[in-house]
Amino acid sequence: MHVTHLSLADFRSYARAEVELDRGVTSFVGPNGQGKTNLVEAVGYLATLGSHRVSSDAPLVRAGADRAVIRAAVVEGERRQLVELELTPGRANRARLNRSTQVRPRDVLGVVRTVLFAPEDLHLVKGDPGERRRFLDDLVTARAPRLGGVRADYERVLKQRNSLLKSAAMARRHGGRGTDLSTLDVWDQHLARAGADLLGQRLALVAALRPLTDKCYEELAPGGGPVGLEYRGPAGEPAELAAASREELYEVLLGALAAARPQEIERGVTLVGPHRDDLLLRLGEFPAKGYASHGESWSLALALRLASFGLLKEEGPEPVLVLDDVFAELDARRRERLAELVAPGEQVLVTAAVEQDVPGVLAGARFTVSEGRVDRG
Repeated sequence: MHVTHLSLADFRSYARAEVELDRGVTSFVGPNGQGKTNLVEAVGYLATLGSHRVSSDAPLVRAGADRAVIRAAVVEGERRQLVELELTPGRANRARLNRSTQVRPRDVLGVVRTVLFAPEDLHLVKGDPGERRRFLDDLVTARAPRLGGVRADYERVLKQRNSLLKSAAMARRHGGRGTDLSTLDVWDQHLARAGADLLGQRLALVAALRPLTDKCYEELAPGGGPVGLEYRGPAGEPAELAAASREELYEVLLGALAAARPQEIERGVTLVGPHRDDLLLRLGEFPAKGYASHGESWSLALALRLASFGLLKEEGPEPVLVLDDVFAELDARRRERLAELVAPGEQVLVTAAVEQDVPGVLAGARFTVSEGRVDRG
């Protein structure tokens, strides 16, 4: 899979941008703040319906504009597709696939697949659980695009359930009449049903990633492992959960919600479910968070991305590799090793502030990005 043309309208700093792309390595080079990352961010948005830099769409629309448009031509074998997303803050985004308007944004998931390396990846190891949950869910959706709908359903039910619990908690604190919680059992069932689907996919993903991540870490930092990945979820041993059916996971989540209900009513928030889970990363016998050095943390974050790429490549079209200003963050050894590992990719998009930051093994097409212009050099 590779992108042959990227078109932007009122996206970030670009009023208009038209970029022809080739197979192999393409580098975007220019000083910071000139728009290099905006280009690869747009490609990533088509793959995930989200940005790796911000949590909402508003910053993605150019100042003064009402909406932004991202359009890309994609080739997969003999198949050619044109995918387009229109981002309008405060309103539902719109999508087109092969010029048809009869699609939802989540229907275009899977047309573009990416694995992105960025400075923010260090948060996968050192950051909060939300960073690791997002990593898992983006990869789950890349493997099975229908899970985009499951994720949306789960978030919708969670929002409704939290609203009900919050109202009940506020009423209790102010001595008023208690909120009618008769519908809470129904919301529990909806949450557990969507949650079981998502949880099952996450558990399967972690099992598939575990050996690949250990292998990739050894390639990046020989002798530094082994690496361990352990999913931390609802009540139950990880091994038991991994072997559970979706119906069994549904029952586990229902039981956990029932047990947590008094505390949830007191606090006014849902305390059980995939939105509270975590991925525990280990190096040797110790948790990576809090114990791994800066270099070890970088190697582990890179290993997770390389393992993701390997997994997606095994299961379907090879993803586009995006390396967003990551080489400037790495020491010379990790920089060269990462470059060697990604260089054979079908399409590799690299951003860098100066040409010297791009390892020689990643020679290929070069674009200079400056003051809103993208010029092939």
